[in-house]
Amino acid sequence: MFDFSEHIKFIISLLAIVNPIGAIPIYISLTDGYSLEDRARIVRITPVAVVAILLTTLVSGEFILRFFGISIGSFRVGGGILLLLMAISMLQARTSRAAHTSDEAEETSDRETIAVVPLAIPLLSGPGAISTVIVYAYKAKGPLAYLITSAGILLIGLAIYLSLLAAPHIAKKLGKTGINIITRIMGLILAAISVEFITTGLKNIFQTLT
Repeated sequence: MFDFSEHIKFIISLLAIVNPIGAIPIYISLTDGYSLEDRARIVRITPVAVVAILLTTLVSGEFILRFFGISIGSFRVGGGILLLLMAISMLQARTSRAAHTSDEAEETSDRETIAVVPLAIPLLSGPGAISTVIVYAYKAKGPLAYLITSAGILLIGLAIYLSLLAAPHIAKKLGKTGINIITRIMGLILAAISVEFITTGLKNIFQTLT
């Protein structure tokens, strides 16, 4: 039976994980001193790269689980723990992602590369987003389900594009405090979703064992 609410939940959870607003300060710091043309090019490339990564994961997610012999229950627990750790970091409004990706940004001489690494991956479409897509790819049954899930990923790409496009204005209006508040709210939503991932995964594992 087709459950539209599951797809709404997927879009909300993925939006919380990707957190385009929270990536704005990192984007601004990485592109400091860049020309308007360079920034515009990065704004165009980044969402395309994120969508490509997540759509590839959506199509190949179930195959990956079968190839490595991983049950969906185990993957839900592992993914839920990963999401919970991300949520805790977001609730504390840490900027650890910027610290981890700054070295990669310094190593690249091509400014366009920043749009893919570190912005697209691992900043926006990191392990949390990829694991979430794989879990929901397992649930997607039939062409309509895949179509709606793909549309949700495209909406995430649009949100990223609009956020980066308006980054200078948003950062000026919200300030560091405002961005931290939004990041904490997203972290709270993500924490609740991660707990559901873990409990559902444990139920599946225990049912299999019994």
